Amino acid sequence: MSPRPLPLALLTLTLAAGCGEAPSHQEGPRFGVELLVAQALADQLSAFQLVVLTNGRQRECTELQKTCLNQQVKQAEALMLKDGRGVEGRALRFPVSLIGTNAPAQEVSIEVPVGRDYALIIEALSGDSPPQFLGSSCNYLPEVNATGNQPVLAAPMALNAIACDPTFGS
Repeated sequence: MSPRPLPLALLTLTLAAGCGEAPSHQEGPRFGVELLVAQALADQLSAFQLVVLTNGRQRECTELQKTCLNQQVKQAEALMLKDGRGVEGRALRFPVSLIGTNAPAQEVSIEVPVGRDYALIIEALSGDSPPQFLGSSCNYLPEVNATGNQPVLAAPMALNAIACDPTFGS
């Protein structure tokens, strides 16, 4: 399986939550993702952590969103990803960097291996040390292919702080 970029345009109604720079060159098909963040903890929001799991349809998104993903899945279940700067890991973190005033947004690019039946988990992280889990979005990716992919509309994210360290191994 060869990796394909998966850029994420993260938008909100009251807050643009985002994740790093898009790569300067195109390496293949791209996904667009819109993320809606509800509730107040926005001032604590520091970064987003993205993880892609195999066997997406077998996973219960509502359960995965209740607490830190690293407490619910084994590290080996997460796919190796690569960001636009070449950083690789099973979980990629992108600092919040808002652009714009009316509908602030930020473009993110990650490479995901070509395949079927994935779950994309986006965790909101606090600026604490270690970071704390503020909420997550779980999204099914039925297929990532080499020739063209439909945009992904990320599930809404309700920010609700939970006392756990979301640090996910590489």
